[in-house]
Amino acid sequence: MVFRFLILIVLLPGLSSAQQLIFPETENWSQIREGQTLSFQVKTSDPILPKYTLDGINGYKIVFDSLGNFSWTPSFDLADRLEMQKEIGLIFQAEWKDGRKVRMPINFLILHQNRPPEVTELPVFYVKQGAPNRYQISSDYVHDPDGDPLVFKISPTQILEGMNFSSSGLLIWTPSRNQFNSLRANPLIVEFTAQDQPEKAEVTGKIKVAQTQLDLPPEMLLVPSDTGITIKENERINFKIYVSDPNGDDDVTNVDFLSSDERVPKGSLKENTNVQYEFTWTPGYQFTDDGEKIRIIEIIFFAVDKSNNRVQRRVKVKVEDTENLEEKDKFLYQKYKATLVQAKSMIDLLEQNHKVWEKLYRQAKKGKKNRAMLNASLGAATGVSPVALPTNESKVVSAIGGTTVLTLGTLEATEVIGKSKNDILDRLNTGTEIRNQLQLAGDDFARKYALKSYRRTPEFDKDRDKFLPIVNNQKLPTLELDASRPLIRTYTAKELKKTFADFSEEY
Repeated sequence: MVFRFLILIVLLPGLSSAQQLIFPETENWSQIREGQTLSFQVKTSDPILPKYTLDGINGYKIVFDSLGNFSWTPSFDLADRLEMQKEIGLIFQAEWKDGRKVRMPINFLILHQNRPPEVTELPVFYVKQGAPNRYQISSDYVHDPDGDPLVFKISPTQILEGMNFSSSGLLIWTPSRNQFNSLRANPLIVEFTAQDQPEKAEVTGKIKVAQTQLDLPPEMLLVPSDTGITIKENERINFKIYVSDPNGDDDVTNVDFLSSDERVPKGSLKENTNVQYEFTWTPGYQFTDDGEKIRIIEIIFFAVDKSNNRVQRRVKVKVEDTENLEEKDKFLYQKYKATLVQAKSMIDLLEQNHKVWEKLYRQAKKGKKNRAMLNASLGAATGVSPVALPTNESKVVSAIGGTTVLTLGTLEATEVIGKSKNDILDRLNTGTEIRNQLQLAGDDFARKYALKSYRRTPEFDKDRDKFLPIVNNQKLPTLELDASRPLIRTYTAKELKKTFADFSEEY
């Protein structure tokens, strides 16, 4: 660097002549950037050479000799992106042997000089198949010498399917089977750019992506991922099983399970593909023993690769003793149907009995016309004989006694022979009353418990207990029901619905 020199005249007290220090005359010569070298020689106008010294060096690595030769390369840590410049003051001095001295302060302005990021060779990114692989670009290999924050970028053309690259330098890739297999012959090279902020100086780096060199065991995912499950005997458990191998899915040779209870059938595990399976199992109502409330079993799912590397997942299944609702519903349905069958049988019997009593009532109401009764008594004997009847010798009865009493009149026969008309009417009313009660109670019972869920409630047996006394009404013996007719008959659902429209066949 060539400088024109500036002559500074300093008048020192007690000296007879002026002394001067000469510095470069170039504009802004005292401004210097970090990493740049500033060199010059301080001179004086005196032909006699003085001894030069410099105050204020303070470890700045400034080179200055007694002949006035100055050299300085400011280090890059004097200023930064936050403090873009720094002022440093130095005092130059010239001293002659006769005691004369000249001192001159100079302020140097150090300007920040940004440096681009630096990158070294990065480690290989070894990936596994079918699993998220993470690779963070470390500051050990890519850093900014000024400590500036870095932003990483990648060309969109290098982004492969399943790959994601963040501005912080995190590369995540889940290679598919085809992508993974292609790496075997052709490792992938991913180029990236590291850019410092805010100067945006850039450097390019490369990441080599290859198949993992480790013989890794398979990986297994259960969905759901619970390791403990509690179910009832009639409930079903279902697991989706996904298997992958970091060295390639073709490396998987076997997927199966073991159970601590032999009653879990092997057929519960179904293969959908060579890496997707499904496990479905229902214990059943007989799985727990009598008096056993809970049974705990362990199921171990495992996968094995060609090198006999093995992965397994354990699941504990707690099976709770459960009432057999299916059998209970069938039993409750039989009680529901039997109650209505009993009611219908009684209704049919009452209707038949009603017809009999209606016939008797019509006969009693009509009576036997042209019939008179003659009652005569003679002594200890009494005779009864028709007076105004067609001649029929078989109906003639005569008796003779010591004392004779004779009664002659016309009567309704049922007032003397058979049952009273009023008695028949009472029985007709009683039968109708019981029949109506049964019909009303049966309709309500059939409608209320048409759904099996309602039959499971405690009210079902309570209402049935209330219904049965109506079927077995205490007044039934007075109706003189036909004993030869069976009290309980067999009815189809269609026949029951004719009587009880809301009868349900659900069980």
